[in-house]
Amino acid sequence: MNREIFRIAIPNIISNITVPLMGLISTGIIGDWSGSAAVIGALALGVSIFNFIYFNCSFIRMGTSGLTAQAYGAGDFHETTLLLARAIFVTAVLSLLVLTLQRPLGEFALWMMEGDDMVAEYFYARIWAVPAGVTLFALYGWFVGMQNATIPMAVSISVNLLHIVFGWWFVYSFDLGIAGIAYASVASQWIGVAIAVVLLLIFYRQKLQKISIGEIFDIEGIKRFFKVNGDIVVRTFCNVCVYTFFTAASARMGNAAILAVNTILMQLLMLFSYMNDGFAYAAEAMTGRFIGAKDLPSLKKCLRYCSVWTFVTAIISIALYLLGWRELFTEFLGNASAQELADVLTVAQEYLWWIVIIPIFAALPFMLDGVMAGATLTRVMRNTMIVASSIFFGVFFALKGSMGNDALWLAFTLYIVLRLILQYYMSDRLRDIYRQIEKFAK
Repeated sequence: MNREIFRIAIPNIISNITVPLMGLISTGIIGDWSGSAAVIGALALGVSIFNFIYFNCSFIRMGTSGLTAQAYGAGDFHETTLLLARAIFVTAVLSLLVLTLQRPLGEFALWMMEGDDMVAEYFYARIWAVPAGVTLFALYGWFVGMQNATIPMAVSISVNLLHIVFGWWFVYSFDLGIAGIAYASVASQWIGVAIAVVLLLIFYRQKLQKISIGEIFDIEGIKRFFKVNGDIVVRTFCNVCVYTFFTAASARMGNAAILAVNTILMQLLMLFSYMNDGFAYAAEAMTGRFIGAKDLPSLKKCLRYCSVWTFVTAIISIALYLLGWRELFTEFLGNASAQELADVLTVAQEYLWWIVIIPIFAALPFMLDGVMAGATLTRVMRNTMIVASSIFFGVFFALKGSMGNDALWLAFTLYIVLRLILQYYMSDRLRDIYRQIEKFAK
């Protein structure tokens, strides 16, 4: 079982780590180019806007993965082909909507985030990467559902390495500044789509079955696809609102040092979450597979083992943060003045303990999200997130006057913890996951 878990988890961890590392390096490039915390903050706001867009489109990956894994476990490759076609169709519609509405979307996002001209420049440059990004979500979800994490790893590493190369080139050779980082996303993600399609045709040509247009739009199949994805849309929207509001609230603190500190600490937390998500993806793919194969003993064993490994990941992350936080902050700020660096480090020391405790609380909630997606218990995911995010906003607004930035971190920690508690009880203490095997058999 460990071998099976690591066969999916390790490639996902490797590919996932390249995502925040790409963000950290991009932040480092801009910090070194500008030597300004204000420019780093502008990049953080721009990235947050696209995180909002991408995270709200990530239902394509999660919904496609769970459904595909169940079909794979049942040996139904005709259904896996239909699911790929439906996912690609949805990405095409979403891409068209985003590009058509880019002007009002941009104006609204800049108003919400109080973005300046630098943020606007970043937004309107990077918007052309969105169709490629959501297409990669669909392809990654399908590959993981097919129990293949190696191809998404290869594509993700390629995309992020290209992003770093293009970012360095555009920023320094063409002096494009923050827009150079945006154009790097456009170029690297479109190349990534091309690589993913080539690998799909090379390795899955024999498993792609002949399907008709009528089958793709079959009422029952479409209904199940959109029911699962509709719940995930709501769940993801709530999740993105919390993360985006976190950055916006940090910006409204009126202190550039707090914004820089919160941005970097959140990057570190995202680094942990991407490591942890390797085991969440393994749990997601294998849960769906064992449900499709009607293998309850293996399903229970998989959940136990994945839980242990998520805690190991949390402990490793905390140790790394404690040992190297000063070096990381110094690297992020690049050519900042000695006084600016000293101010940020002083503020960072005040809030560092939040990033130490959160990984312990977040280990199981992140993993359980994968289990719920693999079992297609998306209603539980949706309802959990609605309640947890509502409490996040309630706690922050109730305490921000007396606690300031600590209120933001406290609300975020409670939001993470509640996701575990609520999912556990809303799934009848996980029994609903096991009942999915009986339901799938019918």
